[in-house]
Amino acid sequence: MKVPVSWLEDFVDIPLPIVELAEKLTFAGLEVEDIEYIGLPSPTRRGGGDASSRTRDSTGTMRDDASEGEVLAWDRDKIFVAQLVQALPHPNADRLTIVRVDYGRGEPVQMVTGAPNIKIGDRGQKVVLALEGSRLYDGHKEGRELMTLKKSKIRGVESSSMVCSEKELGISEEHEGIIILPDDAPVGMPLADYMGDIVLDVKINPNFARAQSVLGVAREIAALTGQTVRLPEDWNTHEIGVPDTEFVKIEIADAKLCARFSALLIRNVTIKPSPYKIQQRLLRAGMRPINNVVDITNYVMLGYGKPLHAFDYDALVARAGGKKPTIRVRPAREGETMQTLDGQMRAFHAHDILVTDARGPVGIGGIMGGSETEVSNSTKNVLLESAIFDFISIRRTTAEQKLPSEAATRFGRDIPASQNVAPARVAADLMRDLAGGTIDTALADNYPAPQPTSTVDVTTRDVKRILGIELSVADIEHILRGLDFEIKLNGAEALRVTPPDYRSDVDGTDDVLEEIVRIHGYEKIPSTLIADALPPLEGNLALEQEEAARDILVDAGLQEIVTYAFTNPAHEEDLTPYPSPNRRGEQTSPPLPLGEGLEVRASTPLQGEGLGVRASTPLQGEGLGVRASPPLEGEGLEV
Repeated sequence: MKVPVSWLEDFVDIPLPIVELAEKLTFAGLEVEDIEYIGLPSPTRRGGGDASSRTRDSTGTMRDDASEGEVLAWDRDKIFVAQLVQALPHPNADRLTIVRVDYGRGEPVQMVTGAPNIKIGDRGQKVVLALEGSRLYDGHKEGRELMTLKKSKIRGVESSSMVCSEKELGISEEHEGIIILPDDAPVGMPLADYMGDIVLDVKINPNFARAQSVLGVAREIAALTGQTVRLPEDWNTHEIGVPDTEFVKIEIADAKLCARFSALLIRNVTIKPSPYKIQQRLLRAGMRPINNVVDITNYVMLGYGKPLHAFDYDALVARAGGKKPTIRVRPAREGETMQTLDGQMRAFHAHDILVTDARGPVGIGGIMGGSETEVSNSTKNVLLESAIFDFISIRRTTAEQKLPSEAATRFGRDIPASQNVAPARVAADLMRDLAGGTIDTALADNYPAPQPTSTVDVTTRDVKRILGIELSVADIEHILRGLDFEIKLNGAEALRVTPPDYRSDVDGTDDVLEEIVRIHGYEKIPSTLIADALPPLEGNLALEQEEAARDILVDAGLQEIVTYAFTNPAHEEDLTPYPSPNRRGEQTSPPLPLGEGLEVRASTPLQGEGLGVRASTPLQGEGLGVRASPPLEGEGLEV
C-alpha cells in the first residue's frame, strides 16, 4: 500500500526523519518496502550522490537503492508557484503562445509555450514556473531523461524559462498540457515546499487489517512516537439510523452476509474533475482519478479504510417506477446476471452477495457496482452506500469472478460494523464541499445485530511470564492508551482492557500482550542464557526412516513435490494408491467447493504431480507423505 507522507501529516505529526520512521514501523510489524521521494532530495547515498529510494535488505536494514540516471529534486531557488499574467499570440507560429508569469520576485517572466490548455487572453491561472538553469525531465523524449533549461529563441521570440507539465517535473507521464494549480496556491512558494512529497510503500500483512488506510498507518505512528491522532469532528459518535427513510428503504436478508448497510443521500451535485490535490493523492496512492464523486469514495477508502459505493439515485428511482427505491441485500439466485461497471455481463451463484432493488441486482456486495446505476456526468443526486459484507463470501466471489479490487481487499480482511457511518459522513461532507451537494439529514441504516464490546484482563505477571520483560502497570497502561485501548485498574497488578471498536482482531490476553511487545520493542526483549544443559534428543525411528526414504529418492534424481490439497474426483479415483476395499470410492469434500477441479480432498501427493505432467513428457514417480482418507472408527490420517 502506497502512503503519501503529506496525507499522513493530516492525521498525525511526524517527529522523526522518514528513514527512522520506516525502521520503527517495520520493527512494529508494518514493513516499509520502499521510500519514494517526489520533488524532494533523498538522503545522501554513502559515497556521494542522491538516491531516489531506499529499500530494506535481507537483514532488515534500510539501504539506498542505486537508481537509473540522476534523480530529480525541485530546486527551491529555480522552480516556483507562479501566476499567469498575460497570454499573447506568437507572431510567427499559430500553435505557440507567449506568456508572462509572476512569481513574486521582480518583474514577470516571459516565455513561449505550446501548451494546449493555455489560450490567448488567459490570465490568473496558477502555474509552475521553472527558471533558466532548472533541472527537469525532457517532456519530448520517451522515458525520463534529465536536461538543464537554457535560454533560447523559439520562432524568433526569446524564451529563458518554462511553465511545466507533470512529466517535466517527474510527477507522471502526462505532458499534453501544463499543470494548473489550485487558486489558493501561494505565488512565490518553492514548488518543493508546496507539492514535494514522500511516499511509503507499506506491506500490509493479514494480521494488520486495521492499517489498510492512511489513518490506520497514522495510528501506528502515533502509538510508536507518542503523538496524538487528529480525527474528523464527531468521528466517534457511533451514529445509528433507521432502515426506512423518506428517500430509501433498506432490507437485509441474512445478517451473516451483511452485518450493516447504511446510506446517505446527497442532492444536486455537480460532476466535474476533482481538485488537483485530491487527484495527486489518489495517483500517489496508486489509483486513477475519474470524477469528483467517484474520486471522493476512493479517497475516503484509502484515507479511512472504508470502501464506499455511489449510486445514481435518480436511476434507482426510475427502476422503482418513480417511487422510493428499496435496496435489498440478499444471496444471488443461481444463474442470475448483471452487467458490472467494467462492462462485463456476469453470472452469479447462490453464495454470492448481491445488492438489489425491485428489478434485480445493482451491485456485487463489497466488490463492484452495476452499470445501470453508476454515477455519470449527468448525475444530479447520489445515494452513498456504506456497508459491511461477509469477508469470506467476498474472497470467494472475487476469486471466481476474477475481480480483485482495493475494496474487496479491505473487505476480505474484515471491517468492524461500528466503523460504517463515520467514513460515509466524511465522504458526504466532501461531496458537499467539492461537488456543491446538499446532504439529506436522514441516515438510512439497517444494523441487525450490533456487536457488544469485549474486555480482556492482563497482569504484570502475564507480561513477565510470556514476554520475558518486566513492565509496571503504568508502563502497560501508557502503551495501551497510545493504541486507543480503554483501561481500568483491576487490582494492584492487573488491568481490564477494552480494545477500540476498529480492533476486532483483539479477543484475548495473548493479543493484548502482542500489542504491548510490538510498541515496547521486540529489540528490547533481553537475551537469556539457558540455565542448564539441553536434554538428550531421543530418536524417532519412524521419522528417521521417512527421512532416509526421502534422501534415497532425491539421490536417485527425483524431486519432492508439495501439491494442492483439493482435486478433481475423477483424478482422485485414478491416482489414489492401494485403497483398502472398505474405502474404495469414498471421497472427502470441503464444506464449500473451492472451484472447478477442486471439489474433493486429494489423498496422495501423486495427485498434484499427475495434474502437472499428464499432458507432458512421460515420467515415473512415487509418493511419500500424508495420505488423507475418510477415517474408520478409531483411525486418522494414513502415512
